[in-house]
Amino acid sequence: MGFLFRPMIRSVPQFISFATFLVFVLSCTTSFIATEAYDPLDPNGNITIKWDIISWTADGYVAAVTLFNFQKYRHIQAPGWSLGWTWAKKEVIWNMVGGQATEQGDCSRFKTTLPHCCKKNPTVVDLLPGTPYNQQYTNCCKGGVLSSWVQDPEKAVGSFQISVGQAGTTNKTVRLPKNFTLNTPGPGYTCARAKVVKPTKFISPDKRRVTQAMMTWNVTCTYSQILAQKTPTCCVSLSSFYNDTIVPCPKCSCGCQRNATHPGSCVEPDSPYLASVVSASNKNSYTPLVRCTKHMCPIRVHWHVKVNYKQYWRVKVTVTNFNYRMNYSDWNMVVQHPNFDNLTQIFSYNYKSITPYATINDTGMLWGIKFYNDILMQAGPLGNVQSELLFRKDEATFTFDKGWAFPRRVYFNGDNCVMPPPDAYPWLPNSGFRQYVSLLTLIMTCLSTIAVMYAYA
Repeated sequence: MGFLFRPMIRSVPQFISFATFLVFVLSCTTSFIATEAYDPLDPNGNITIKWDIISWTADGYVAAVTLFNFQKYRHIQAPGWSLGWTWAKKEVIWNMVGGQATEQGDCSRFKTTLPHCCKKNPTVVDLLPGTPYNQQYTNCCKGGVLSSWVQDPEKAVGSFQISVGQAGTTNKTVRLPKNFTLNTPGPGYTCARAKVVKPTKFISPDKRRVTQAMMTWNVTCTYSQILAQKTPTCCVSLSSFYNDTIVPCPKCSCGCQRNATHPGSCVEPDSPYLASVVSASNKNSYTPLVRCTKHMCPIRVHWHVKVNYKQYWRVKVTVTNFNYRMNYSDWNMVVQHPNFDNLTQIFSYNYKSITPYATINDTGMLWGIKFYNDILMQAGPLGNVQSELLFRKDEATFTFDKGWAFPRRVYFNGDNCVMPPPDAYPWLPNSGFRQYVSLLTLIMTCLSTIAVMYAYA
C-alpha cells in the first residue's frame, strides 16, 4: 500500500504549486477587468443620464431625458451618441421632441394614431443641427456631439423630451426601464441600473418660482478603453536637442502590418490607388484606415525637448493623424509631467490644469483653438497640429537626466497612448557611456580568462 501512495504524495506539492499559480492568475485577471474602467486622472468621470417625469398623461407620462458628460477630457464626436434601453412593461413612445427613435417597430395593434416607436428595446439618437424650431428641445440637435466637461461645460449636455404611453400614471405604477446602453457610436460604455433619486427642481427663467419633477431616476455610464477597442489608438515618440537619437513609437504599438493575410489593413502614402482605397472605405468609416508605419497607430504624439535657457526650457509638441478615414474635431490631449506647475506660456493651444490629485498640479489638458486648429485633419500634408510649451525651471527638481524632461503619461481624446520603454529615452551625452554586453560575450570572456590563467599557472 505504501508504494501506491508514494507517487500521489510526491505529486501533492506540485498540485499545490499549480493551484496557487492558477489562483494568482485568476485573481490578477479579475482585478484587471474590474479596474479597467477606472481612470486615475479622472476618477469620477462618467456620463449621467437623468430621467425626469415632468407631467402625467392619460396612459403614461412626459419626461425630459438629459445626458451630462461629466468626463474631464473624453468627449463624444460625430456621428454622436445613441441611447438604448428595454421597457419594463409594454410601454410605447407616443411622441418625441429633440430626438428620435431609429426604428418604429411593430405598431399594428394600434388602429388610429400610431406611436412614434413600439419597440420593446428602442434606440434613440439626437437630431441634427438645423432641425426646425418646433421640433427642438433644450440642449438638443447637436448630432449627438457632446463636449468634454473641461473644454466646454455648456456643450457637454444633451437632452430630449419623450412622451411614454401604457406606462402607469403614478409613482407606484411606473416601472423603470432596464438594460441601458450607450454607444458613441461604437462600444466602450457600461451603464449601471437605473436608480430613483430625489426629484429634480426647476427654476423659472425669472428665478422667482421653483417647480419639481414628479419622479426622477439616474443612470450612470462609465467608459472602458478595453471595451472600446482591442488595441490602443495612439502612441508617443520622443526626441531632444541634446541627443541625435529620435525614439520612435514602439513597434506594433497599435497593431502590426499583415498585408499578406489582411489586405487593406494599411495604405502606403505614395500608392497610386490611395484615393480609390479611401473613397471605397466609407461604408465602414469607424474602423481606422491608417498609413503603413511600424507602430500602426491612427495618432502619434511627438514630444521634443527643444531649447534650454538659463531659467526656462521649451518643448515642442506635434500631433500627427495617420488615419485616412477620420477628421478629429474638437480633439484634446492630456499630458502628465511634474513641471506643469511652472508652465509659463503656451503657443497655439488652449490649456487648463486638471489637477487630479488635489494640490499636485502635474497634469495639463491641451486642445485646439476654435476655427484655427481645433480640427485635426485626416492623414496627409495637413494632418498635424503643433505647439510649443515654455516652462520655468524649478532648481529643486529640474534636470535633463534620467528622462525627467519627458511626459509620464499621454492621453489623446481620452485614450491612453503607448509610451516608449524608459531605457530607450534620449540620454545626456555626459551621463556616461552606455555599454550593451550580451550574456554570451560575458561567458566567453570569463572562460577565456580562466583558460589563460590555467595555461600560465
